[in-house]
Amino acid sequence: VATSNAVNLTDGLDGLATVPSIMGLLSLSLIVYITGHAVISNYLLMPNIKFVGELAIVGAAFTGSLIAFLWYNSHPAEIFMGDSGSLAIGGFMGYMAIGGKSEILLLVIGFIVVFETISVILQVGSFKLRKKRVFLMAPIHHHFEQKGWHENKVIVRFWIISFMTNLIALLSLIQATLTLPGIAGIVLTMGMAVDANVLIFERIKEEYNVGRNVSDAVEAGFQRAISTII
Repeated sequence: VATSNAVNLTDGLDGLATVPSIMGLLSLSLIVYITGHAVISNYLLMPNIKFVGELAIVGAAFTGSLIAFLWYNSHPAEIFMGDSGSLAIGGFMGYMAIGGKSEILLLVIGFIVVFETISVILQVGSFKLRKKRVFLMAPIHHHFEQKGWHENKVIVRFWIISFMTNLIALLSLIQATLTLPGIAGIVLTMGMAVDANVLIFERIKEEYNVGRNVSDAVEAGFQRAISTII
């Protein structure tokens, strides 16, 4: 029930709930597949639960549906998820976590939706008890909008956080030790990738502004990508 409502609260911007749901479903599908596989679960020292791996098929179907949905739900959205989609997705994610005995890990996998839910709880609780708001607006994605972030920036940054938390959750399956330098390296790598894309697209805009057509601007932008980034 909590996961179901958490995804529902996150579904406030175009595509915001969709990509974290895709990542979460992929991670949970992998977990239930491993849990249901006698050999792999034994190798990774995970509990083996018969037939739970069948949930991975449904999870893959959910994932494929959401990828197709994202094509039309990306900003500006042409179709919307609504309660019928978000509640069902959240409920199934919770069910997969219970089936795979990974309820605690769900807090990391679904970090974004947990973060959104906590922001609402803090906002409502603070206003009722102290008559003061913790955030400018809740859920938290609206707080960042009020701070002046563009909608796309909020969405993409939340996607990045979701990717990172799912990666950390999956690393725990192989008993990986994630040190502070390791975390810093992952964050730095992601940051460099994002910055590189921003610089390339800015170069494409420059090429387009000097009179090139769209295809020539894109080609020139990527041809000079290395010199642009350096």
